[in-house]
Amino acid sequence: MALSELNRRRWRNFRSNKRAFWSLILFSVLFVISLCAEIVANDKPVVLSYRGDLHFPVFNFYPETAFGGDFATEAIYTLPDTQCLIVSGGREECWDDPEGVMAAIRDGTSDIPEAEQGWMVWPPIPYHFRTTNNVGPAPSAPDGDHWLGTDATSRDVVARTIYGFRTSVLFTLIVTAVASVIGIAMGAIQGYFGGRTDIILQRLLEIWQNTPVLYVIIIMFAIFGRSFWLLVFVMILFGWPALVGVVRAEFLRARNFEYVRAARALGVSDRKIMFRHILPNAMVATLTMLPFIVTGTISLLAGLDYLGYGLPAEAPSLGELALVAKQNLNAPWLAFTAFFTFAIMLSLLVFIFEGIRDAFDPRKTFK
Repeated sequence: MALSELNRRRWRNFRSNKRAFWSLILFSVLFVISLCAEIVANDKPVVLSYRGDLHFPVFNFYPETAFGGDFATEAIYTLPDTQCLIVSGGREECWDDPEGVMAAIRDGTSDIPEAEQGWMVWPPIPYHFRTTNNVGPAPSAPDGDHWLGTDATSRDVVARTIYGFRTSVLFTLIVTAVASVIGIAMGAIQGYFGGRTDIILQRLLEIWQNTPVLYVIIIMFAIFGRSFWLLVFVMILFGWPALVGVVRAEFLRARNFEYVRAARALGVSDRKIMFRHILPNAMVATLTMLPFIVTGTISLLAGLDYLGYGLPAEAPSLGELALVAKQNLNAPWLAFTAFFTFAIMLSLLVFIFEGIRDAFDPRKTFK
């Protein structure tokens, strides 16, 4: 679908802001990598070949019996026995000497036909965010196996950062999008109709904004347990008033403009006047607030995780990483990872939304 001339001008304005444009590219690359976290960081092979058949353990469940094992539970691909069964085509010798069987296959001295020999392709980071690697004292310093070290429970910091980044961004996008729609609609209703409608909704809004959010979260989690979607619901419930004041002020200012009066005289419906004529002119002020809402949502999620009232304990979280860093001051790589992850993520988002705000500003033109 072709863009209108107005949207093309906005895109040119955005591209002319080099800082915002390159921030969008860099953030998009990082976000796409995090969306493919199961392929980038996992303790299961991305693809494997067993007796000539391809299997995709990252996306599918395969019991150990599918590779000649004895148990119907999911295969543990990091065990030498399981790896030997896969590359040898399910030979029983793997139970006695898995290392010897695999060494013979690598050296070409094995009597197993090549057609029955298997192979595995591992992710670049062979650790899931739940994977523990108890090979030494935890937390361990960065090395060739763990690029950013491990945390207090011997889990790979890079894997938990990638998954935590994805969780934070998805959480923020969902909360910001839904809360913004509700907040813009409520602000538009208050500002456009004014009078008694505005007074009643404003008083209700003041009461709602003074509700202690943390207490509500503690009570909800005590009743229903900690979960991602429950936290999203609570954040939307208390996050939508952030845009009401700005949108309300813009609609109060614009509702008596000449073009609005002309539209009313022509019989245009209130809904079309509000969202087709007034709202586009109020978008600059609305977009000015979005960087604060986005960064505030990310910081709030991290703060809740830090305090223990955020995501479930087993979920990857940047706030939980900051808490572990505080509890292990002898492991500075944890603090550096948490700090630079937050700094880079928040800076990129602020630059992007600054560019979007300028692109929607009718006073700015492409040069």
